[in-house]
Amino acid sequence: MTEEKLVISAAPHISTADNVEKIMYAVVYSLVPAGLAAVLFFGPGALVIITVCVVAAVATEYIWQKARAKPDSAFDGSAIITGLLLAYTLPPSLPIFMAALGAVVAIAIGKQIFGGLGQNIFNPALVGRAFLQAAFPLAMTTWVKPMSWLGGADAVSAATPLGLMKFDHRATSYAKLVFGNISGSLGETSALALLLGAAYLYHRGYIEWRIPTSLIGTVAVFSGVLWLIDSGRYPDPFFSVLAGGLVIGAFFMATDYVTSPFTPVGKLIFGGGAGLLVVLIRVWGGLPEGVMYAILLMNALTPLINRYTAPRVFGA
Repeated sequence: MTEEKLVISAAPHISTADNVEKIMYAVVYSLVPAGLAAVLFFGPGALVIITVCVVAAVATEYIWQKARAKPDSAFDGSAIITGLLLAYTLPPSLPIFMAALGAVVAIAIGKQIFGGLGQNIFNPALVGRAFLQAAFPLAMTTWVKPMSWLGGADAVSAATPLGLMKFDHRATSYAKLVFGNISGSLGETSALALLLGAAYLYHRGYIEWRIPTSLIGTVAVFSGVLWLIDSGRYPDPFFSVLAGGLVIGAFFMATDYVTSPFTPVGKLIFGGGAGLLVVLIRVWGGLPEGVMYAILLMNALTPLINRYTAPRVFGA
């Protein structure tokens, strides 16, 4: 007769084969289709910007960790993700030194100054982009026409779909928005490439539906109401969802484990709040796009959301 023994241990009581490095590199793989689309539409220069951002981000993380005599986390994939996401939010014509500077700020100010991975308040890639937007506003709002690199001449300037809609009330075809043959930031133009990557992450169980659905759904609902009020002035909900950085923001930035709420209700509030801010900024703000600012503002509210949506302790 064998004796059953009760083992009591501290949480967590359920473990999996997943770890930080495995999850981070899965996200890196999911971002590859968007990177390939960027190179296709904007040429080898896109690959240069992506490479510079990734190298600068990893190097900054490595140097910072060595200076603080901390465990080396430069190659766990998190810095690579920051570099990729930052590059994907940049214009194709941005000077290389600006891209590198943005990556340094993203890691140093957006991540390491708070203590490193898991302790940062804001999404590091968006911190880097916000810095570049404030420091170099002209360069950050200069766009080029897709496929113009094939002609061998200098890139041709062109407005983004959101800019055309906001300032000229001109719509862009859904086909171009889906496939990405439009002006815009490197990794945000092709909704199809981004959705392929998001589907991979969802299949692996690394993202869930609440934040992307509530964010995109809120944008669709509120933009749809405005469109019904005045279809000649406001874009329809399909355009609002597919244009700009909403898809990359909803699936790859707002879902960041560290800077988003951990409760189910909190995730819905976070996504809904970000979606509402996106519409407010796009419609009544001075810039045609507002995804970056919406997510950063909701990042700041995440601790408060967690506090008031956390489940009650049994017996309390």
